[in-house]
Parts: sequence; structure tokens; C-alpha cells
Amino acid sequence: MDMKEILKSGIEQALQDTINSGDLPAGEYPEIVLEVPPQKEFGDFSTNIAMQSARVARQNPRAIAEALISHMNFDWLERAEVAGAGFINFFLKSDMVYDTLKAILNAGTEYGVQPLRARDTIQVEYVSANPTGPLHVGHGRGAAYGSALVNLLRAAGYNVQSEYYINDAGNQIDNMAISIEYRFQELQGATLVFPPKRNEDGSMPEFDIPEGALVFPENGYRGPDIIETAKAIAEREGFDKLNAMNEADRVALFKEEGLKEKLARLEETLRNFRVTFDNWFSERTVHETDEIHHSVEALKALGKVYEKNGALWLKSTDYGDDKDRVVIRDNGVPTYLAADIAYHRNK
Repeated sequence: MDMKEILKSGIEQALQDTINSGDLPAGEYPEIVLEVPPQKEFGDFSTNIAMQSARVARQNPRAIAEALISHMNFDWLERAEVAGAGFINFFLKSDMVYDTLKAILNAGTEYGVQPLRARDTIQVEYVSANPTGPLHVGHGRGAAYGSALVNLLRAAGYNVQSEYYINDAGNQIDNMAISIEYRFQELQGATLVFPPKRNEDGSMPEFDIPEGALVFPENGYRGPDIIETAKAIAEREGFDKLNAMNEADRVALFKEEGLKEKLARLEETLRNFRVTFDNWFSERTVHETDEIHHSVEALKALGKVYEKNGALWLKSTDYGDDKDRVVIRDNGVPTYLAADIAYHRNK
């Protein structure tokens, strides 16, 4: 128990003793609130319990404060004084302060940590950057915020699990794999040409393509990290082995190995930032299992989806959205939203 809790418990006991002695009437007294005074000469802690109790006790706040102080005979209390309209200022003995400091030092990082208060698990999912490139400053901010939140909740006695949601099932992973393929060709001497930004009307400006050059995919990832990933995979797998494969198989390998490489870098960066996760959840798992199907069926049973133009739509406007959202495309392929719904249902 810390100083504040000891003092609060002492005031509660003094209040009960004051009632038992007849100096104050019985009744429902307000909760005791302790504050640190703005200036040291007003003591270590102060409370306005006497002022808050005036209506219940039907007495002058200063008289209530004096009555309470008369029942405060604690070996850790140097003195208590009435101030202003009825504040009570407490001055603690130095021994109590020193003992508390000693307890803090002895407890180390466990000081202030509360016992487990509930069996239910709180899950905090944060960072969850796409595994297609390095983390940026915004991800770092999210990592610091999320990690601090997890630590605070655990210290407060909650059962907490931290999770990183890996977006490894969308087009961005396919684009990464193709980007690695082009950088792999560049490592072997190929010339790459990068298409310019499209015009405002959506058309592509004309640009020169030297003979024999390869045009880098418009939606590809152009960062230098992709070059590093291509080089690492090529050195590990071997250029001869990779060149002996057909392009489709090689891109499939780049997809899997590139994902492993990127996730390893992400994890290393976060670990250097002293941020770790209890669980890394792959988006692929909701696609490879029946979780999306079960989620969609549950929405159908609740009447929250409807069919239009061959697609399945979520009635999101019922919940304040500006338009309804597609859950299953007209070609039967689930949208990102469908995977997100399945993920949340999984939680």
C-alpha cells in the first residue's frame, strides 16, 4: 500500500471514529479525494472531505475538519492542519517518506503493479504496418503509443495481449513480389525504366523506353529496400537456381521469401525500439479457413447484407456511413472489408 492509500485509509478510519464518538452524525459521506498541494508549505497532501461533508453532517466545514483531526493519531503523521474554508493539510513524518522510497527501490519495475483484476483478456492491436517496406515515423509513433498502453493496462492489473495484424493477403504482397522480380533482373544487368506519374485525367504521359529496357510496374514498390530484399534472396537461393525457374514460380518464391524477409526486418526494428508482440496474426488465416464464409453467413442471418449487381453489400449506411460497402465482389472474391469483419469476429 502506498502513502496515498495509507493516508486515505487513515482518514476513513478517523471519519468512522468521529461518527462513533458522536462528534459527527451517521450518514452517506462522500468519497475521500487526496491532492498534492501546489506549494510545499501546505503539506504533502490535502483533502476537501470536510467541505464535501458539510451537507451530510450539517456542520461548518472547519468544525468538521477539527473533529476529524482530533481522531487522527497515526505514528506516520507529523501533523494535520485546517486551512481556508475547511481544507485539511497533512504533513507526513520523514520516516514514512524514506520507507516509501525504499519500497520503491526494492520493488524496482514491479512497483505500483496491481494484482490481476479480471480473467477477460484485453487485446491491443497496433502498428500492423503492411509488410512491404520499412517502418516510418508514423509507425514509430503508433508503436510507442500502443506499447505504453499495453504496459499501463498490465500494470493496472488487466490481462493484456498485444497483437500485430499482418496484411499478407492483398494485392500489395503481389506487387511486392513483382517488384522483387524486376530488381532481381536489375541485379543481373537489366535496365529499368520507371513510368511517370499519371496526368490528372488518368492518362499516362509519354516516356522513353530504351531498347531492351524493362518497364517497372506502375504499382510496384520503388524503394531501395526492395533492392536489398532481392539481393538477400538471390544470395541465399542462388542466381542459377532462380534463373532456372519459370517466371511465375520465381515470383511465387519471391512472394514467400520476400514476406519472410520484410517481417524479419519489421520485427528487428520494433525489437530495437523495445516493442514486442505476444501474437503475430496473419490475414491469410482468415482466407485459408472458413472464417470469411462464416462471417458472411452470420451477416446474412442478421439481415445486414443484400445482393446488388452480382455483389454482396453491407448495409453500413444504417450505422452512419455515407454509402454501403461491398463485402463480396461480383466475381466472388472477398474485399478487404470482408477479411476485416472475419478478423474482428475472430477476436
